[in-house]
Amino acid sequence: MKILITGGSGFIGTNTVDHYLSKGFEVLNIDWKPPKKKEHQQYWCDLDILNGDKLTQTIREFAPDYVIHLAARTDLNGKSLDDYAQNTRGVENMVRALRETPSVKRVIFTSTQLVCARRNPKDENDFETINFYGESKKQGELFLRSSKDLPFEYAIVRPTSIWGPWFEEPYCHFFYMVINGHYFHMSGKDANRTFGFVGNLIYQMETILLDAPRGQIEGKIFYLGDRPAVSIRQWANEIAAEVGIRIPTIPFFVFKTAALAGDFLRLFHIPFPMTSYRLTNMTTSFENDVESTYSVAPNPPYSRAEGTKITLDWIKSRSAV
Repeated sequence: MKILITGGSGFIGTNTVDHYLSKGFEVLNIDWKPPKKKEHQQYWCDLDILNGDKLTQTIREFAPDYVIHLAARTDLNGKSLDDYAQNTRGVENMVRALRETPSVKRVIFTSTQLVCARRNPKDENDFETINFYGESKKQGELFLRSSKDLPFEYAIVRPTSIWGPWFEEPYCHFFYMVINGHYFHMSGKDANRTFGFVGNLIYQMETILLDAPRGQIEGKIFYLGDRPAVSIRQWANEIAAEVGIRIPTIPFFVFKTAALAGDFLRLFHIPFPMTSYRLTNMTTSFENDVESTYSVAPNPPYSRAEGTKITLDWIKSRSAV
């Protein structure tokens, strides 16, 4: 079978390309960035999804059976909705291209939990965006739902806080800070969050894409992540135990001061590991509703402990290169 993966050069995409190659699929990665792994070079098509005509031609020629659309701008630094055209016009271009590709059976469109950032939505039309990234993904979802008579089944997935090999900011920094002894617990502060190991996310997407009975996933939204939620303190302690260190606790006001310093440095485009946005994330409990995902994909293959060991092994292998 053939599978098209857009954005296959990113964090989730790299793991996804690896997975389907290991299963014997014919894989095409459409991305304007080169792959992270040189072994993926031969499966890569250098293409911006904003180039609608070229996108349609490329997809039609490849004639995939299944599609996972990951390509997106995901940072929070955009100054307007127009800065996130990959997430709006990009989705429109994908839908038009896939309409012209009769081989396509099912498609996963990837959105974000930030379309409803502060709570679980009441229904598929309940949104609460707090930045242009979340708003752009909302607009992509709305376009999909307004698209009538699509010749393929599709589902929308909203990844939670995903981590694992090939990850980037912020969770790679979380791991590195713990490993290097630069992470500290906040006195009197903790938060429970829904996290997801990338290996489990791939299982969830694959089950939705390949195994769910016809009609069960059509147009539905699935939050991708692991249950139960875990406290950041507990997870940090688990990582620290794996590398044989203990995490000290320091007063919360120290974190607050560092966050304000980070906010100031960002005005001058100077990177800093702590900002007010990140501090809020670290101290706000939020558990995504992943029950609909578990009803379709009930048996994720990795425990958090197993995922942590796999990720630490990957970090060690990268450090040795």
